[in-house]
This record gives sequence, C-alpha cells and structure tokens, in this order.
Amino acid sequence: MNRIFGRGKPKAPPPNLSDCIGNVDARAESIDKKIARLDAELVKYKDQMKKMRDGPSKNMVKQKAMRVLKQKRMYEGQREQLAQQSFNMEQANYTIQTLKDTKTTVDAMKIGAKEMKRAYKDVKLDQIDDLQDQLEDMMEDANEVQEALSRSYGTPEIDEDDLEAELDALGDELLLDDDSSYLDEASAAPSIPEGMPSDSKTNKDGVLVDEFGLPQIPAT
Repeated sequence: MNRIFGRGKPKAPPPNLSDCIGNVDARAESIDKKIARLDAELVKYKDQMKKMRDGPSKNMVKQKAMRVLKQKRMYEGQREQLAQQSFNMEQANYTIQTLKDTKTTVDAMKIGAKEMKRAYKDVKLDQIDDLQDQLEDMMEDANEVQEALSRSYGTPEIDEDDLEAELDALGDELLLDDDSSYLDEASAAPSIPEGMPSDSKTNKDGVLVDEFGLPQIPAT
C-alpha cells in the first residue's frame, strides 16, 4: 500500500515560543550587524565631506550619506519591532511556564495530602496514649528498683545533733592545728645567758644564790 499511495509526510512538530523567540533574536542580531555596517559608511562619508569644498562632488557624497542614513533609520525601526516581539513572547512564555510549575506543585501537594491521610489511618491516638502511660509506669518501677538496690543495711541511727556537735568540734581542732602562736611564745622566751656564771649573785630578797638560782649554804 505504501508503494502505491506513498507514505504521508511526517507532521512537523508544532511551533513553540522558545523557538520563535530564538528566531526573532537571530533576526535582530542580523539587523544589528547591518546597522553597524551602515554606521561605518556614514563615518567614511562624513570624513570625505570635511575634506571637500562646496560643490557638486560634495553634494553627491552628501546624497549618498542621506541614503545610507535613511536605510539605518529603517533598520532601527525593524530592530525595535523585533525587540518588542521578543519581549512579548518571553513574557508569555514565562507566564505559561509559571502556570505549568503551579500545576505541578498543586499535583504534588494533592499526592502528599493523600499520603498523609493514608499514613494517619495507621496511627491510633489511643494506642499512643496507652504506650505513653506504659512507659511512664515502667520508668516509675525502674526508679523504685534503683531505690531498693541502693538501700543501706546495718547502719546505726545517729542523732543529727551529735553529728553537728562533732562537726563543730572538728572545725575547732583544725583551727588549733593551724595555730602558730606557740612560735611567738618561743621567740619571746628569755635568752640564754652568755659567759660563765658568777659566784656572787643575789635574788630579789638579797639572798645569795648560786648559778642555778638556788640559795647558797653559808660555809661553817
């Protein structure tokens, strides 16, 4: 059948805004190149006119420059139109893409909402409350077990007043241990007499005493 009637031509893909924007921008770039070439010609003609005297030759060059300037103005108008077309298509393309993204976001949110509902069906609040109560009871039981294991055995009961009195006395003993006043008393003791003791010494009552401070026995 294909040999008799031939194959149909494949359908061309429908145009999209991105391709259209690219084509318009390419045309605008081509026009920019033409305008640049015309600007170079205008500069050349202007330099020639500066060096020429008034007369038919200068007028001829002036006419050429005017013709080039008209072409430049025409290309500039076309460039402005293409730039506006490209801008309008870009705005439309942006709006379309935004709508597509919004639809995708909404679809994803719907799927997420369905999944959340399905997940909540498996969650029972009563079971969670019961589980929390069971955990709390287990923690209390564990604390009671720890208290029972840490209980002391055979420890005599001691009066707190006796402990406080012992603590105060212990503080006084520590203060006495730190007292260094005995060193001051030792430094204030009378010094050892220097030299040999004298045989003729009297005490405060006028009685003769020996070197040890004892009363001497009179010789018979």
